[in-house]
Amino acid sequence: MIKTKTFEVKADHGTISGYASTWTREPDSYGDIVAKGAFAEHIAQIKEEGRVLPFLFNHKADDLNAYIGTVIELKEDDHGLYFEGTFDDTPEGQRARELALDGRLCKFSFAYDVLEAGEVTLEDGRKANELRKLNIHEVSLVMYPANSDTSVVSVKSGRRNSAKDADAIREAISLLQGVLGELDDIEEDPIESDAKSEEPDTVNDEEQKRKSELLEHANKLLKEVNYDS
Repeated sequence: MIKTKTFEVKADHGTISGYASTWTREPDSYGDIVAKGAFAEHIAQIKEEGRVLPFLFNHKADDLNAYIGTVIELKEDDHGLYFEGTFDDTPEGQRARELALDGRLCKFSFAYDVLEAGEVTLEDGRKANELRKLNIHEVSLVMYPANSDTSVVSVKSGRRNSAKDADAIREAISLLQGVLGELDDIEEDPIESDAKSEEPDTVNDEEQKRKSELLEHANKLLKEVNYDS
């Protein structure tokens, strides 16, 4: 019987990363804790077979529209089960990315089979069911997790709003070209020293201020569309 367990979300250029499970010794809503190493054998098997896992919305494996991406990396570290995924370039995938970016969807969950488990006594005397060996079938982006300790590490924007961003990039490039052109004019046609002396210093100050403002505005436009030079 396949079970599911949930954990918290971080979404980058169409990718998302975070922890689908953690090694916290605080029992989740099922009374379970996960032992470090529980996923190791199955992760090795997945990699050996060259497989990838689906990234779903809310475990809806029977709904093709709920397949919002692909899990491209799975590994255990000292904190838990870390994963990285990509969003599909579909309306459903990009909508999920937007919801993860603004924090409205901020938890993860995973579907699994239990191969080995056993009861343990925690430091405070409470009993818990320790999951020691698991097969993982998928990772899901969810609203309500079983384990509140799951978390997003990063969510990146991915595809751009092509029309709006293209206009902003063109404007930024135009501003930059204008500033560079003026600098070239100054170098090619330097002002003679006697003419310089007749002009107030405020002229150069105003020119420098204007160029700085143009450059600042262009830089702001480029940052708004996550443009990396």
